[in-house]
Amino acid sequence: MRLLYLGDGEASFEAFPSRKFYNPQQRTHGGYAAALLDSAMGCAIFSRLGKESNFGTIELKVNFVRGIFAETGRLTCTGKVIHFGRRIQTAEARIIDAAGKLYAHGSGTFMVYNE
Repeated sequence: MRLLYLGDGEASFEAFPSRKFYNPQQRTHGGYAAALLDSAMGCAIFSRLGKESNFGTIELKVNFVRGIFAETGRLTCTGKVIHFGRRIQTAEARIIDAAGKLYAHGSGTFMVYNE
């Protein structure tokens, strides 16, 4: 996974699925998509918080639309901030291929904690 863009309330990653991420059903494990979605949403939140704040995912919802295979090729995952409160933030993200076909989408809730 590689960061492509980090801006005000938005972040994008690219990833190239491979067989090393396959589950016993010979398709990419769902955790691969979940990690992409969580990373894009988390970085989108981080872009609005700044370096001094700590935060964590407190809820993650993933909708799997179709299977991801090594042959799928380059995937792009873009996350966007939906709500930015003092302690609680929400975001959403989508995983698409080079043709714009949707593979998964999700939403997350994040909490700021300054220790």
